[in-house]
Parts: sequence; C-alpha cells; structure tokens
Amino acid sequence: MGTFKIRCKVENISKREKSAVIPQMLVDTGSEYTWISGQTLEKLDVEREKKDVRFVMANGQVITRSVGFAILRYDKFFTVDEVVFAEKGDLPLLGARTLEGLSLVVDPRQKKLVAAGPILAA
Repeated sequence: MGTFKIRCKVENISKREKSAVIPQMLVDTGSEYTWISGQTLEKLDVEREKKDVRFVMANGQVITRSVGFAILRYDKFFTVDEVVFAEKGDLPLLGARTLEGLSLVVDPRQKKLVAAGPILAA
C-alpha cells in the first residue's frame, strides 16, 4: 500500500483553545492507537489517564507508554480518541481507531484519506 503523511490538529478535550498542529503524521492502519509527542500533549495540558499501557512494536519489543484523551481533526472531520504520549524515537502516527472515529479510510492508489461513507447503525 505504501505510506503517506498528513497534517493533523490535536486539541485538549476540555480546553479547546489549547491546540497544536502535527505537520507530518504518518497514517498507520497497522497501529491501533494514535501516537503524539508527549511534550506536545503536555503543553496542551492533556492528562495521562492510563499509565504503563503495554505496546508491542513492529520489531517485537514490548514497551510501556501513557495514554490520554484528545480531539483529533483532519480537514472537516474530527473525533475524540485515546492518544499515546510518544517518547523520543517514537513516530507520530495516526492509528486505525482514530481513522474509524474520523469515518475515514485510506485510498491506497492516491495515498490519501477519503470519507468512509455512511456509518452502519446495526
């Protein structure tokens, strides 16, 4: 499929005036969670709600990170999701859960995100 990056905005869920633009976020459907620099999330006063969450990296290494809640925006789409406090060496990733919340899918030919269409009710 190949990879591509997008520009995404992250906001504090209770203080929406606290926001930041992530200019180069890798779209990664293989990652369950969205990963954003811990420094960025701390500047936005995003709280660490879950600590020591275990993740398995692509190389098989098990690591722990904190997780909080944030609003994520791409184009006219937005959602509230759990975000990982990424540490030095971690890539900023837009994960599968956020894509589903945004109601977007990957167009592999054009390497871009497109609307997923109507949401199934049942």
